[in-house]
Amino acid sequence: MYEIIVVGGGHAGCEAAHAAAAKGHKTLLVTSNIKNIADMPCNPHIGGSAKGIVVREIDALGGLMGKVADKTHLQIKMLNSAKGPAVQSLRAQGDKIAYPKEMLKELNSLDNLEIREAMVEDLIVEDNKVKGIILEDGEKIESQAVILTTGTYLKADILVGSTRTRQGPHGEKPSNHLSDKLRDYGFTIKRLKTGTPQRIDRASIDFSKTKVEPGDDKYLTFSFDLEPCYKIEDQIPCHLTYTTEETHRIIRENLNKSSMYGGLDDIEGIGPRYCPSIEDKVVRFSDKERHQLFIEPESRYYDDMYLQGFSTSMPPEVQELMVHSLPGFENAKILKYGYAIEYDAIYPTQLNASLETKVLENLYTAGQINGTSGYEEAACQGLMAGINAALKIEGKDPLVLKRNEAYIGVLIDDLITKGIRDPYRLLTSRAEFRLLLRSDNADQRLRRYGYEVGLINEDQLEKLNRKETEIQELLEWTKVNKLKITKDVEKVFEENNIQIPTATLTIEQLLKRPEITVEFLENFIEFPYSEEIKEQVEIYLKYEGYIAKAYKEAEKLLKLEKKQIPKDIDYDKISNIASEARQKLKEVRPTTIAQAIRISGVNPSDISILSVYLKREYGKDE
Repeated sequence: MYEIIVVGGGHAGCEAAHAAAAKGHKTLLVTSNIKNIADMPCNPHIGGSAKGIVVREIDALGGLMGKVADKTHLQIKMLNSAKGPAVQSLRAQGDKIAYPKEMLKELNSLDNLEIREAMVEDLIVEDNKVKGIILEDGEKIESQAVILTTGTYLKADILVGSTRTRQGPHGEKPSNHLSDKLRDYGFTIKRLKTGTPQRIDRASIDFSKTKVEPGDDKYLTFSFDLEPCYKIEDQIPCHLTYTTEETHRIIRENLNKSSMYGGLDDIEGIGPRYCPSIEDKVVRFSDKERHQLFIEPESRYYDDMYLQGFSTSMPPEVQELMVHSLPGFENAKILKYGYAIEYDAIYPTQLNASLETKVLENLYTAGQINGTSGYEEAACQGLMAGINAALKIEGKDPLVLKRNEAYIGVLIDDLITKGIRDPYRLLTSRAEFRLLLRSDNADQRLRRYGYEVGLINEDQLEKLNRKETEIQELLEWTKVNKLKITKDVEKVFEENNIQIPTATLTIEQLLKRPEITVEFLENFIEFPYSEEIKEQVEIYLKYEGYIAKAYKEAEKLLKLEKKQIPKDIDYDKISNIASEARQKLKEVRPTTIAQAIRISGVNPSDISILSVYLKREYGKDE
């Protein structure tokens, strides 16, 4: 008997298994193919807009993704570096061979984790409580909790042109029965789809017709604990090209051959809104003359190039024409054709904030089975499911991150409160407190939670304490140190087209000016702290007013989060509430007034009626 069983070895499964085992619980990871652990069936990049912040949050809590990405990437850069800190995110081009190997090495180092190849067909269920799993051959394995991280393998169908093939992303056998069993237990199952583009032979591309996209020229890491594991000059470049009018003509004339546009008439799944196929882009954005495409290496160990932005379900002969119409790809050799994949997922309003399901006790789900897209969204859910399954076994309250504390909190709250229509992708625009949820401060927001649950050690916590002490010291230093305006100082200000101060100012006063940076002031004065500390102080001083306002707004949210809604409330007994609001409240069963407010279809008038009812029936204030 195991304490925790994790089903699926993708990014969610790896984080879940690591968290459970690292917390000291006997854990079994069941996967259909050990070679596919931490597999990257699509682009092997880690991070990106908002997603890079999630990877930093995973690392702050004690997860693996950031460390493994740092050890194995081909290049790394900070996106939106010219914009404000709220939207800056790291993005690394990963290595499709090295990343899974390093992840498996991390998992194999855990004493409490066993990995087994098998296909899970059903759950052991007694009195609506999960007690383990049943394998394809009928073997039963007992546990106190089960975490499903099945990715896109539930009844997976590969779609290309007019063909539908029941298989996983690499031709593997899919899970054909588990989603039917989940439906029998009472889960609402939703059909979703996603896609991937072609892989091209590097030697067949004319890179002279493309634009080079190098990694950044300064060292960067996702992890708060690792020093950079690479040389800046050894980073492998990506490249940029664009579709042409000829590309668009070929697509428009062959739309009826695409699986999504007539090639198949039994498509149920809804595709990702924010990562559409090239057919979708050409149809939906018909006014655009071209769409950008990134040419990205998959590994140091082979020559496949990933054509980011060119996902399609066209038949191979049409894909040949499409690819050859791109600048630099006139003689390109396609090593693997693009395809779409359709799969089953559960509707996520059936989850609690801990990621334990409402339908079956002791069952947790994480990743694409919950309707999300992306490695990072999957990994953070796996981490939280692993932590919370372990905490439940320990008799402790779950770790639930709030919307003002982490993008992870935003993601999970969106899933369980709003549900999904298409595969959910995390965006900075989804976070109302994004100035608080920055890449640079993820450790300050979350590392103590990681320490409390047992995934962060004393040395890591002490490192955080030193960082926070040094930030305060430097802030005090900027208040007492001044820049004297001499002729030489005036000259440097003039050379940089920066207005010369009319009086001697403190460093704090100077840094509050948007055009003055620490880097500029280092022309005159030495800052006795690391780059990380200087960055934190500069952000704080420049955005102090905005940050204070965001904290004030967050306090309002926290007050509403404290207004609990009883679990046993009967919404049918609340008169005058709108029928749509009643139906949504019964479906989601929010735990607080704040969560109720965020439910689509629940209006302010419904919240007022609900508040009055709670005060009258339960003695709770509005």
